Amino acid sequence: MQHTLAAQITQTGVGLHSGVNTQVRILPAEAGSGRYFVRVDLPDLPIIPAQVAAVSHTVLSTQLGKGEVYVRTVEHLLAALSGMGVDNARIEIDGPEVPLLDGSASVWTANIAEVGLVSQPVNNQVPLAVTEPIWVYQGDAFVCALPASETRFSYGIDFDLAAIGNQWHSWSLSASFAAQIAPARTFGLLQQIEHLQKTGLIKGGSLDNALVCGPEGWLNPPLRFANEPVRHKILDLVGDLSLLGTFPIAHFLAYKASHNLHIQLAQRILDLGLELKPKIEDY
Repeated sequence: MQHTLAAQITQTGVGLHSGVNTQVRILPAEAGSGRYFVRVDLPDLPIIPAQVAAVSHTVLSTQLGKGEVYVRTVEHLLAALSGMGVDNARIEIDGPEVPLLDGSASVWTANIAEVGLVSQPVNNQVPLAVTEPIWVYQGDAFVCALPASETRFSYGIDFDLAAIGNQWHSWSLSASFAAQIAPARTFGLLQQIEHLQKTGLIKGGSLDNALVCGPEGWLNPPLRFANEPVRHKILDLVGDLSLLGTFPIAHFLAYKASHNLHIQLAQRILDLGLELKPKIEDY
C-alpha cells in the first residue's frame, strides 16, 4: 500500500533565504505519482519532481529545479511528508521557496495528522536493503548507509560553542517522526549571520523561525530538546534522502555532514540501484 493525503493542506509564510512570502497547497495525488512540486505562479504550471535528479543547489538548503524553474528549501516539508508516510502528494507553490514557518517541520506534521491519510493499493516493489557500506565524505565530515535490519538515521555534530558542543542522536523510521524529530528547529551561529546576509542568504531568517547561538549561549531559548540542533540535522537528512522516493532498508549515519553530502549519498544509492523511483511521466 501507498498513502496520500485525505484532504488538502494550505500554509503561507516567508522563505528563509529569499525573504519572499509564498503559499503552499498540498493536494492528494494518484498512487505511484510520488511527491512533486508545481509552480502555480508560472506559465504552463511547471512540475518539479521531488527526486535526486532534480537537485540543482545544496548551499544551506536543498533546491530542486528544471531549467530556470526551481523551488528552494524543500527539505523540511519533504521530511514531514515522508516521515508521516505520505508517498504521493501534489505540492502547489506560488513562489520560489517553501515557507520556513517556525523553522521546524511541526506545522506540516500537525497539518498532515489533522487531515489524515488515505491508503492506495499499488503494485509496489519491496524496499531494497543495503548489503554493503556506502560512504561519502569530505575531510572529517561523512554520511554513509550501512546494512541494518530496519531503517534508522543517526547523526553527530561538533561545534566549538559550549551551548552546542558535541551531540549525537539516533531515530528509527518506525518511531514517531512528529514527536521526536519534527519539532527540532533550524539553527545558526551568531558570528555567521552578517556574512550570510551580505551574500544574499537568510533574508527571511529571524529569532521567530530559527535558533541562534553565540559565545554566551542561545539568543532565543528555551530549546524544545536538550539536543535540538542534532535532531534538526536528522530532519534535514530525512528530507534529503526522501528524494529517493522510498528509503532503502539501511542505517544512515552522518557526522558534521551537509545537504551536499546528503545528496551525494542519495546519488550513490541511485547508482547502485537501491531506490524505488516514482513514475512521473512527462514532468
